[in-house]
Amino acid sequence: MKYRTLPKSLYIKNRKKLAQKLLPKSLAVFHSNDILPTNADGTMRFRQNNDLFYLTGIDQEESILLLCPDFPDPNMREILFLRETSDHIAIWEGHKYTVEEAFEASGIENIQWVENFDGVLNTLMALSDHVFLNTNEHLRAAVQVQTRDARFIKTCKARYPLHQYHRVAPLMHQLRAVKEKEEIDQLQVACDITEKGFRRILSFLQPGVTEYEIEAEFIHEFVRNRSKGFAYEPIIATGKNACVLHYIENKETCKDGDLILMDVGAEYGNYNADMTRTIPVNGRFSERQRKVYDAVLRVQRGAIDILRPGVNIQDYHKEVGLIMQSELLGLRLLDQTDIKNQDPKWPAYKKYFMHGTSHHLGLDVHDVGTMHEPISPGMVFTVEPGIYIQEEGLGVRLENDIVIEEKGFFDLMRNIPIEAEEIEDLMNK
Repeated sequence: MKYRTLPKSLYIKNRKKLAQKLLPKSLAVFHSNDILPTNADGTMRFRQNNDLFYLTGIDQEESILLLCPDFPDPNMREILFLRETSDHIAIWEGHKYTVEEAFEASGIENIQWVENFDGVLNTLMALSDHVFLNTNEHLRAAVQVQTRDARFIKTCKARYPLHQYHRVAPLMHQLRAVKEKEEIDQLQVACDITEKGFRRILSFLQPGVTEYEIEAEFIHEFVRNRSKGFAYEPIIATGKNACVLHYIENKETCKDGDLILMDVGAEYGNYNADMTRTIPVNGRFSERQRKVYDAVLRVQRGAIDILRPGVNIQDYHKEVGLIMQSELLGLRLLDQTDIKNQDPKWPAYKKYFMHGTSHHLGLDVHDVGTMHEPISPGMVFTVEPGIYIQEEGLGVRLENDIVIEEKGFFDLMRNIPIEAEEIEDLMNK
C-alpha cells in the first residue's frame, strides 16, 4: 500500500468488540465493495467497504469476512476469503495479498480463497441460528447501485430461508463512532497532509489565479505525501460561489477584493480529513470581510466549547444556533423583529447559516454514528459554522476536526492557520 498500514492488533480488537455485541450462535458476513464501471472497459478506482476494512485492514477487491464467534472449532470463528492471484493477474493488475501478508494485515489465521466460500458458509450456517448481514444504512445514503452485500442478502435468504436474519449496520455504527487511538493517529496524518496543502495555497494565491489551479496545488501536495488524493470532491469557491454550499465546478478566476472559500481534505489510509478555510484573494481582509470572518470564528470556538461527553447532538445544534443568532444581530443581518416573527422550525438565523455545525468523521467523511445519543469520548466531529450573505456575494465557513476527550477536546487541525492576522502575515511574507 502507498500509505503506512495500521497494526493488526487494531483489527483483532475491532472484531472482538463486534463479537461481544452479537447474539449467541451468530454468523456475521461482510463483503468488499465492487469495482465499479465507468464506460467501455473503464473502471473507477477501487474503494474498500469501510466496515470490512474496519474489521480486517484488508484493502483489496473480492474479499469476504465471516465471523462465527461461537463455532465449536476455534479455527472456524474468523475466516477471511481472498481472490486467488496468478501470474496473469500479477502481470495485468499487479500484486495481490498472499496468505502470509493477509495474516500480517488482519491477524486472521484462517485465510482461504473465495472459491471455498460457499462450502465454508454451508458448514457455519448449519450450526448458526442468527445471521447478521450488512447494508448501507447511513442517514444520507441514496443507494441506487446494487452492492455485493445486497446481492448476497438475496442469495443467502433464498438458500437458507429459516435462519433468523439481523442488521449488523447499527452495531457497526456504534463501534465505528468511537475511535481507537490508532484511528485517531491516522486521522491526524490526514489532517497534517491537509495542512501542507493549505500552507502551499497561502503562498500561491493571488488575483488572477483560477479555482482549478488551486485544486491542482492541493492534489499535488496531497499525493506527494502518500494520500490517494481528496477525501471528497473539493470546494474551491471564490466570491459569490462561496454562497453555493456544494459548489464543485471550480472553474472561475479569483478576483482582487474577493474571499475564497476552500472546503478540502486529504485522505490517508482510507481515513479522511475535512477542513474549510476562507481567505482573502489579495492577502488582506476588507473591514466587512473581517467582521464576518471573526463572527464565524467566534461561533466555531463557542461550538467547540460545547462539544463534551454527555451532550446530545440535537441540543448542541440548538445552542450553536443561538450563538450564531447573536453574531448575526451584531452584523446587523438580523434584528429583533426577525427573531420575534421567526418560525421555530426554521429559525431566522437559518437564512445565513442553513446547514448543520458538525458531523462524525472517520473512514467516511460523513462517518456513521448516531446523531441522537449523547456524545462519547473518542468520537471525532467536524465543527463548521458559516455565514453566507447572498446579497453581498460573501460567504465564510471555517472547519476544524475535533476529537472528544474525557475532559475536553483535541483539535486535529490545531496547527492549520485560522486567525485572520496569521493568514494575512503568511500570505504577505
